Amino acid sequence: MSSFSSWLQSTKQGLNDQVKKLKNKDFMDAVVAGCAIVAGADGSISSAEKQKMAGYISRSEELKVFDMTDVINRFNHYVGNIEFDGMIGKQEALKAIAKFRSKPEIGRVIVGVCSAIGAADGDFDMQEQAAVRDICNTLGLNPSEFSL
Repeated sequence: MSSFSSWLQSTKQGLNDQVKKLKNKDFMDAVVAGCAIVAGADGSISSAEKQKMAGYISRSEELKVFDMTDVINRFNHYVGNIEFDGMIGKQEALKAIAKFRSKPEIGRVIVGVCSAIGAADGDFDMQEQAAVRDICNTLGLNPSEFSL
């Protein structure tokens, strides 16, 4: 009987994880899209920026259920689009972020993570700050709330 109850417990946990993944996939996508916009704003994406994003996602209660391979694939997807055509790639990434326009508390988390990514290399430069302002505007948040 104990093997059945442990199987049941692990099955329940697996289902909970699946539900969390489905529920938070848009949030993961928005965070990763924002990170790609900010990381690419200065023309190069540093390993410090990538590591900061990966570190945040692996510690985030809502996002740690995601396989880091999926996170990196989505990040590379957005980065690749931005590198291929800056304007179109950025618009696609902003579209993923815009899903949270009506949820300012989640929007603030996205802006916070993106700001941390911008500062990851030790220099939160003007282009990166402008990119975060664009993200704020997409989310309907006032950039001055974040000292931008």
